[in-house]
This record gives sequence, structure tokens and C-alpha cells, in this order.
Amino acid sequence: MTEMVFGAAPARVGDPILPRWWRTIDRWSLTAVMMLFGVGLLLGLAASVPLAEKNGLPQFYYVTRQAVFGAVSIVVMVLISMLSPAQVRRLGVIGFGAAFVSLLLLPIFGTDFGKGAVRWFSFGFASVQPSEFLKPAFVVACAWAMSAAQQPAGPPGRAISFGAMVVVVLLLALQPDFGQASLVLFSWGVMYFVGGAPFLLLGGIAGLTAMGGWIAYHSSEHFARRIDGFLSADIDPRTQIGYATNAIQEGGFFGVGVGEGTVKWSLPDAHTDFIIAVAAEEYGLVLVAVIIVLYCTVVMRSMARLTAERDPFVRLAGAGLAAAFGVQALINMGVAVRLLPAKGMTLPFVSYGGSSVIASGIAVGALLALTRTRPQGQIGEILGRRAS
Repeated sequence: MTEMVFGAAPARVGDPILPRWWRTIDRWSLTAVMMLFGVGLLLGLAASVPLAEKNGLPQFYYVTRQAVFGAVSIVVMVLISMLSPAQVRRLGVIGFGAAFVSLLLLPIFGTDFGKGAVRWFSFGFASVQPSEFLKPAFVVACAWAMSAAQQPAGPPGRAISFGAMVVVVLLLALQPDFGQASLVLFSWGVMYFVGGAPFLLLGGIAGLTAMGGWIAYHSSEHFARRIDGFLSADIDPRTQIGYATNAIQEGGFFGVGVGEGTVKWSLPDAHTDFIIAVAAEEYGLVLVAVIIVLYCTVVMRSMARLTAERDPFVRLAGAGLAAAFGVQALINMGVAVRLLPAKGMTLPFVSYGGSSVIASGIAVGALLALTRTRPQGQIGEILGRRAS
């Protein structure tokens, strides 16, 4: 007897790859991702034109580039989603090694593009942000280490993953990139919790994180300025948060109309970090609600399918990838409505950016690969065999 999640047909040996992939993939999540990318292009048509004109470029320069990045991302996502869990694990471990080395080289060869944080490698025609590619690879590598620890005479995988997390978070904080550091820490914490970590240990880690935030506040002017701005009772209308907040208020329920928004002319990051403000102003709460539902669809569908998974690696890696994807979207939108301090984080598949879009494609491709339906024994049968 086998249990097929959501009634999908089991893959038959010898089936062609594409039909087998289509039967076993989570088509709801795949559709939601494609819709998010479509929304990103729609918003890019409005948000990126002022920046292109300001930089003396063709009006749809950034939209065209986003379409190219998106096409590459979708192809990569589909190809990765066809992999087996073992292949995802190998790809993640190799990718983590490459991204980690890139992160170490940033202080030497990286640039900040005048933003005060060295996060990118510039190649003239394009730039790459290693931390974007590090996130999914880190999750997969740590899930492998944690799952290996559950094997008889296995390595101390939890300790290894904890050490990797501490090193990565410190490297990101030194850039400084506290947004990505918090995302890495959160995804690791989710995997550690799913893996059965005691609450006392998780509480201790939370305490250490709070202490780290206190140290960062008193040692980093960049970090302190953002926290002070967030805690301030008054909002400076000339800041990015001020412009974004006003745009969201002006949009109301149905928005001011397509092309009628003004925030895109005031915000330098309207096409990236504050793209949701453009959506709220021109299309209103209706489009914002649709975007939230699409992200929730991917996260909730993935988590639901993972509950039937028996493989510890698949369960841990899938939970970490789904959590990172959802929380990144939550942070981006939370910053725009001033529920969270400004962190400079993109909205997956919607914001402009080659590194962000392609890395999101890699992460979701791995998530789709891990949540594909596979024959698995009924949990009652497994417990019955163990009891007998």
C-alpha cells in the first residue's frame, strides 16, 4: 500500500521525464510562482520607467532585463524541480561551498555601489550578490548535516550546522547585511525546531540573538540609524519609509489607477525593495491581497505536502526553504508598512534584480523537487511494523 499526497498518481518506472514531472509536481505552487513573476513584470512597467529616464536609459530598460532574468529563473526552477532529493542535496552542498567562498572574497573584490554595504561583485555589464545564492544552498547543506546526525553512528550534524550558521551570520553582519543574516538565522531555527530541538536550547539561541542585536545597535551606526528610525514616533515624509507609507495610504482599496501613482518618482528603490508600495498605490489593497495569497499558497502547500514526508532530509530542507521564501516576502512587505525596520530585502519574483530572481528560482525549484509526490508507506503501517 502506498500513500499519494493529494491524490496524485504515482510515477511509473520508465515514464518519460516530463509527464512524470507534471504528475508529481505541486501545480498549485508552480502556478502561484508564475503569477508572482507576472505581477512583477506588471509592476516593473510602472516602477522602473522613472529610474530608466533618470539614468538616461530606454524607458523599458529595466523591465526588459527583468524579463530576461525571469526567463532564466523559470528555466532553472523547472530544471531543478526535476531533480531527485539526492541530487538536490549534492547541488546544495556544492553550491554552499561556492557561495561561502564568494562571501569570503567580498571584502577584497566586492563593491557597495554607494550604499554603504559591500554586498556585490561588479562585472560592469552585471552584478552578483552572493548572499542571495547562499540562502538556499545553506538550507540544503544544513538539512543534510542535521539529517545525517539521525543515522546510527552519524556525524554531529546539529553542531556542524550550528557552527556554519554562526559563521555565515557573522560574515553577513560584517558587510553589513542584517536582513539576510536574520533570514539565514530564521531558516536555520525552523529546521532545528522541525528536527526536534528542545525548547530550552531554542530559547538560549533566541537570547544570544537578542544580545547580538544589542551589540550591533551599539557598534554599527548603519544598524542603529535604522532601528532609531523605526522606533521614532514621527515619520520623516522625505525618507523612503515616509514615501512608501503615504503611497499605501493613498492607494486605499482599489488604488489611484494604473500609471497614476507618484511614489515611483520619489523612491529610488521603488522597483526593488519598495515595489509593494507601487502595487498598493496604483492597484490598491486588492492586488496586495492577491500577492499575499500567492505567497501563502506556496508556503502552506509546501508545508502540507511535507507533513506526509518520511525522509528527514526532505522534511528539514523543504521546511527551511519554504520558511525562508515566506519570511523574505513578509519582511519586505512588513518594512513597507513600517511593521519592521528597513532591511533592504527584495520581494521574491516581484522585485527587480538578477541575483534575487534567479536565486529565488533556485530555491523554489529545490522546494518543488522536494515536495513532489513519491510513494511512501502509510504511517500506521510503519508504526505497526515497528510494534510487531
